[in-house]
Amino acid sequence: QVHLVESGGGLVQPGGSLTLSCAASGVIYPLISMAWYRQAPGKQRELVAIVTRGGSTDYADSVKGRFTISRLNRENTVYLQMNSLKPEDTAVYTCQARSSTPTFSTFDSWGQGTQVTVSS
Repeated sequence: QVHLVESGGGLVQPGGSLTLSCAASGVIYPLISMAWYRQAPGKQRELVAIVTRGGSTDYADSVKGRFTISRLNRENTVYLQMNSLKPEDTAVYTCQARSSTPTFSTFDSWGQGTQVTVSS
């Protein structure tokens, strides 16, 4: 079972920046992708950004140009650099990792989430 621990959330003013980190432990099979999701009160969880083991990235339209996801494969760690934050970015941000087994099945692991609040 992969254990994910997020850090870096908090309160920031509009226009400010935060960096989230997610460290994976207990990794036995390769993590083919790592991602950040977020869920705001009363809304569905949405994919914010994803990075594959090979380094390919994708972002939600709402964060393109403001957020950057990066990954250190050797440390099984993923980061989310968030710039120009807006009040609508307020949410619980959760890290997700997808593992691939030798039989090519996959399973997802999730962190506990970290609160990001953008407010003046």
